[in-house]
Amino acid sequence: MEGASAERRTGRGGAGGRGAMTTEPVLETAPADAPGDAPDGRPPGGRLRRALPAAAAAVLVLAGCGFFYAAHQERSAAPARNQALTDTEATSRVAGEVGNALARIFSYTPDGTEAAERSARTVLDGRAARQYETLFARVRDDLTEQRVTLSTRAVRTGVIELDGDEARLLVFLDQTSHRGSDKGKGKGENATTTTAAAQLTVTARLQDDRWRIVDLKAR
Repeated sequence: MEGASAERRTGRGGAGGRGAMTTEPVLETAPADAPGDAPDGRPPGGRLRRALPAAAAAVLVLAGCGFFYAAHQERSAAPARNQALTDTEATSRVAGEVGNALARIFSYTPDGTEAAERSARTVLDGRAARQYETLFARVRDDLTEQRVTLSTRAVRTGVIELDGDEARLLVFLDQTSHRGSDKGKGKGENATTTTAAAQLTVTARLQDDRWRIVDLKAR
Protein backbone atom coordinates (compact mmCIF):
# COMPACT_ATOMS: atom_id res chain seq x y z
CA MET A 1 0.00 0.00 0.00
CA GLU A 2 1.44 3.42 -0.81
CA GLY A 3 1.84 4.72 2.76
CA ALA A 4 -1.57 5.08 4.34
CA SER A 5 -0.46 6.66 7.55
CA ALA A 6 -0.24 10.25 8.63
CA GLU A 7 0.28 11.85 12.02
CA ARG A 8 0.35 9.42 14.95
CA ARG A 9 -0.73 10.33 18.43
CA THR A 10 0.49 7.94 21.10
CA GLY A 11 -1.91 6.86 23.84
CA ARG A 12 -1.09 4.55 26.75
CA GLY A 13 2.41 3.19 26.77
CA GLY A 14 3.82 4.81 23.60
CA ALA A 15 3.79 3.80 19.96
CA GLY A 16 1.91 0.74 18.81
CA GLY A 17 0.25 -0.46 15.66
CA ARG A 18 2.50 -1.90 13.00
CA GLY A 19 5.89 -0.89 14.26
CA ALA A 20 5.48 2.76 13.26
CA MET A 21 7.69 5.28 15.06
CA THR A 22 6.13 8.27 16.75
CA THR A 23 7.79 11.44 17.90
CA GLU A 24 6.57 14.00 20.35
CA PRO A 25 6.62 17.65 19.25
CA VAL A 26 9.28 19.78 20.86
CA LEU A 27 8.50 23.41 21.53
CA GLU A 28 11.62 25.58 21.57
CA THR A 29 11.31 28.52 23.94
CA ALA A 30 13.45 31.58 24.46
CA PRO A 31 15.15 32.11 27.85
CA ALA A 32 12.60 33.03 30.48
CA ASP A 33 12.30 36.68 31.43
CA ALA A 34 13.10 37.71 34.92
CA PRO A 35 10.20 37.83 37.40
CA GLY A 36 8.10 40.91 36.94
CA ASP A 37 8.98 41.40 33.27
CA ALA A 38 5.44 40.50 32.18
CA PRO A 39 3.09 43.53 32.21
CA ASP A 40 0.70 41.91 34.65
CA GLY A 41 3.41 40.43 36.83
CA ARG A 42 2.46 36.83 35.96
CA PRO A 43 4.91 34.35 34.40
CA PRO A 44 4.51 34.30 30.59
CA GLY A 45 4.51 30.48 30.67
CA GLY A 46 1.05 30.43 32.24
CA ARG A 47 -0.48 32.29 29.33
CA LEU A 48 1.33 30.03 26.86
CA ARG A 49 -0.06 26.90 28.51
CA ARG A 50 -3.56 28.33 28.38
CA ALA A 51 -3.17 29.26 24.71
CA LEU A 52 -1.95 25.84 23.55
CA PRO A 53 -5.30 23.96 23.85
CA ALA A 54 -7.07 26.68 21.86
CA ALA A 55 -4.36 26.58 19.21
CA ALA A 56 -4.63 22.78 18.95
CA ALA A 57 -8.40 23.01 18.51
CA ALA A 58 -7.93 25.60 15.77
CA VAL A 59 -5.51 23.31 13.95
CA LEU A 60 -8.07 20.47 14.00
CA VAL A 61 -10.80 22.74 12.66
CA LEU A 62 -8.53 24.01 9.90
CA ALA A 63 -7.57 20.44 8.97
CA GLY A 64 -11.23 19.52 8.54
CA CYS A 65 -11.87 22.65 6.47
CA GLY A 66 -8.84 21.84 4.35
CA PHE A 67 -10.23 18.38 3.60
CA PHE A 68 -13.53 19.73 2.31
CA TYR A 69 -11.81 22.57 0.44
CA ALA A 70 -9.53 20.09 -1.38
CA ALA A 71 -12.50 17.91 -2.33
CA HIS A 72 -14.44 20.96 -3.55
CA GLN A 73 -11.52 22.28 -5.61
CA GLU A 74 -10.89 18.95 -7.32
CA ARG A 75 -14.60 18.43 -7.92
CA SER A 76 -14.92 21.93 -9.44
CA ALA A 77 -12.07 21.18 -11.83
CA ALA A 78 -13.66 17.91 -13.01
CA PRO A 79 -15.41 17.62 -16.38
CA ALA A 80 -18.91 19.07 -16.80
CA ARG A 81 -20.36 15.54 -17.03
CA ASN A 82 -19.31 14.87 -13.43
CA GLN A 83 -22.34 13.20 -11.80
CA ALA A 84 -20.99 14.01 -8.33
CA LEU A 85 -22.33 17.51 -8.99
CA THR A 86 -25.81 16.39 -10.04
CA ASP A 87 -26.69 12.86 -8.89
CA THR A 88 -27.03 12.90 -5.11
CA GLU A 89 -28.25 9.31 -4.83
CA ALA A 90 -25.40 7.81 -6.86
CA THR A 91 -22.85 9.98 -5.05
CA SER A 92 -24.11 8.88 -1.63
CA ARG A 93 -24.05 5.25 -2.69
CA VAL A 94 -20.44 5.20 -3.88
CA ALA A 95 -19.29 7.18 -0.84
CA GLY A 96 -21.02 4.77 1.54
CA GLU A 97 -19.81 1.59 -0.16
CA VAL A 98 -16.20 2.76 -0.43
CA GLY A 99 -16.10 4.05 3.15
CA ASN A 100 -17.50 0.78 4.52
CA ALA A 101 -15.10 -1.26 2.39
CA LEU A 102 -12.04 0.59 3.71
CA ALA A 103 -13.20 0.18 7.31
CA ARG A 104 -13.59 -3.60 6.81
CA ILE A 105 -10.28 -4.30 5.09
CA PHE A 106 -8.28 -2.22 7.55
CA SER A 107 -9.86 -3.64 10.73
CA TYR A 108 -8.64 -6.91 12.22
CA THR A 109 -7.55 -8.80 15.33
CA PRO A 110 -4.43 -10.97 15.78
CA ASP A 111 -6.53 -14.11 15.31
CA GLY A 112 -8.89 -12.65 12.72
CA THR A 113 -6.93 -11.26 9.78
CA GLU A 114 -8.71 -13.81 7.59
CA ALA A 115 -11.96 -11.82 7.82
CA ALA A 116 -10.23 -8.66 6.60
CA GLU A 117 -8.57 -10.58 3.77
CA ARG A 118 -11.89 -12.16 2.73
CA SER A 119 -13.46 -8.72 2.63
CA ALA A 120 -10.57 -7.47 0.53
CA ARG A 121 -11.23 -10.13 -2.08
CA THR A 122 -14.80 -8.88 -2.49
CA VAL A 123 -14.16 -5.11 -2.50
CA LEU A 124 -10.70 -4.72 -4.08
CA ASP A 125 -9.60 -5.29 -7.64
CA GLY A 126 -6.70 -4.48 -9.93
CA ARG A 127 -3.80 -2.52 -8.49
CA ALA A 128 -5.49 -2.02 -5.10
CA ALA A 129 -5.88 -5.80 -4.66
CA ARG A 130 -2.20 -6.35 -5.45
CA GLN A 131 -1.16 -3.60 -3.03
CA TYR A 132 -3.21 -5.15 -0.26
CA GLU A 133 -1.90 -8.68 -0.84
CA THR A 134 1.68 -7.41 -0.75
CA LEU A 135 1.05 -5.51 2.47
CA PHE A 136 -0.52 -8.44 4.30
CA ALA A 137 2.13 -10.88 3.13
CA ARG A 138 4.71 -8.60 4.71
CA VAL A 139 3.02 -7.94 8.07
CA ARG A 140 0.76 -10.95 8.73
CA ASP A 141 3.21 -12.80 11.02
CA ASP A 142 4.06 -9.63 12.95
CA LEU A 143 0.38 -8.88 13.56
CA THR A 144 -0.10 -12.27 15.21
CA GLU A 145 3.16 -12.24 17.15
CA GLN A 146 2.70 -8.72 18.50
CA ARG A 147 -1.04 -9.23 19.13
CA VAL A 148 -2.11 -6.24 17.07
CA THR A 149 -5.75 -5.20 16.87
CA LEU A 150 -6.64 -2.45 14.40
CA SER A 151 -9.94 -0.59 14.18
CA THR A 152 -10.61 1.75 11.26
CA ARG A 153 -13.44 4.22 10.59
CA ALA A 154 -14.05 6.33 7.50
CA VAL A 155 -14.86 9.65 9.15
CA ARG A 156 -15.14 11.72 5.96
CA THR A 157 -15.72 10.60 2.38
CA GLY A 158 -15.93 13.08 -0.47
CA VAL A 159 -16.70 12.11 -4.06
CA ILE A 160 -14.45 14.20 -6.31
CA GLU A 161 -15.62 12.80 -9.61
CA LEU A 162 -18.33 10.35 -10.68
CA ASP A 163 -18.58 9.43 -14.34
CA GLY A 164 -20.77 6.43 -15.12
CA ASP A 165 -19.12 3.33 -13.67
CA GLU A 166 -15.97 5.04 -12.36
CA ALA A 167 -15.49 7.31 -9.36
CA ARG A 168 -12.67 9.13 -7.63
CA LEU A 169 -12.94 9.91 -3.91
CA LEU A 170 -11.09 11.60 -1.08
CA VAL A 171 -11.37 9.59 2.15
CA PHE A 172 -10.24 10.49 5.66
CA LEU A 173 -9.69 7.50 7.98
CA ASP A 174 -9.40 7.37 11.76
CA GLN A 175 -7.47 4.31 13.01
CA THR A 176 -6.87 2.95 16.51
CA SER A 177 -4.27 0.24 17.04
CA HIS A 178 -3.82 -1.85 20.20
CA ARG A 179 -0.76 -3.99 20.75
CA GLY A 180 -0.57 -6.38 23.71
CA SER A 181 -0.48 -10.00 24.85
CA ASP A 182 -3.82 -10.48 26.59
CA LYS A 183 -5.66 -13.07 24.48
CA GLY A 184 -5.30 -11.01 21.34
CA LYS A 185 -7.40 -8.12 22.65
CA GLY A 186 -4.51 -5.71 22.82
CA LYS A 187 -5.07 -5.07 26.52
CA GLY A 188 -2.93 -5.74 29.53
CA GLU A 189 -0.04 -4.33 31.51
CA ASN A 190 2.27 -4.17 28.48
CA ALA A 191 -0.36 -3.07 25.98
CA THR A 192 0.06 0.10 23.95
CA THR A 193 -2.52 2.12 22.08
CA THR A 194 -1.85 4.31 19.06
CA THR A 195 -4.22 6.45 17.03
CA ALA A 196 -3.52 7.59 13.48
CA ALA A 197 -5.20 9.54 10.70
CA ALA A 198 -4.86 8.64 7.03
CA GLN A 199 -6.05 10.54 3.98
CA LEU A 200 -6.47 8.51 0.79
CA THR A 201 -7.34 9.19 -2.81
CA VAL A 202 -9.44 6.24 -3.98
CA THR A 203 -10.44 5.14 -7.46
CA ALA A 204 -13.49 2.86 -7.58
CA ARG A 205 -15.23 1.05 -10.42
CA LEU A 206 -18.79 -0.30 -10.57
CA GLN A 207 -18.65 -4.03 -11.33
CA ASP A 208 -21.64 -6.39 -11.11
CA ASP A 209 -23.66 -3.65 -9.40
CA ARG A 210 -21.03 -3.23 -6.66
CA TRP A 211 -18.41 -0.53 -6.22
CA ARG A 212 -14.93 -2.08 -6.06
CA ILE A 213 -11.77 -0.18 -5.16
CA VAL A 214 -9.18 -0.42 -7.93
CA ASP A 215 -6.53 2.04 -6.71
CA LEU A 216 -5.41 3.57 -3.41
CA LYS A 217 -2.98 6.42 -2.91
CA ALA A 218 -1.96 8.20 0.29
CA ARG A 219 -2.08 12.00 0.21
